[in-house]
Amino acid sequence: MHILGIGTDIIECPRIGKMIEQHGELFLRRVYTEREIRYCQSRKHAIEHFAGLWAAKEAILKAIGTGWSRGVAWTDLEVRNTVDGQLRVHVGGTAKEFAREKGVGDILLSISHCRTYATAYAMAIGLPAQEPTPPREKAKE
Repeated sequence: MHILGIGTDIIECPRIGKMIEQHGELFLRRVYTEREIRYCQSRKHAIEHFAGLWAAKEAILKAIGTGWSRGVAWTDLEVRNTVDGQLRVHVGGTAKEFAREKGVGDILLSISHCRTYATAYAMAIGLPAQEPTPPREKAKE
């Protein structure tokens, strides 16, 4: 396993709550994918989950070494939960191009939250090294 980068972020949950309150659907659709919105809204403490995803997206971009100024959209990144509770990161759009250029094969992610704060840690893992192809022998004449 080759680590290409790490990233972490922390956000105050009430700050995300205020953004949702002030900007509603416009804010949600700018930052989160449909799947993420459905997931968070299905949870008892939705604001904490939205804040956790915000922190995760910030941490992911730090791990892959991009920034918001390079044309990356919030929705280029999607955090998915597997059946067994693992987090998986789906990278698309411009963020995918940057990740590909850097040789990112996977992104490991951890999110934690309470009523006040949400934090996330991301680690970009390099693509597996490929064995060099052995030279082919020339045919004997």
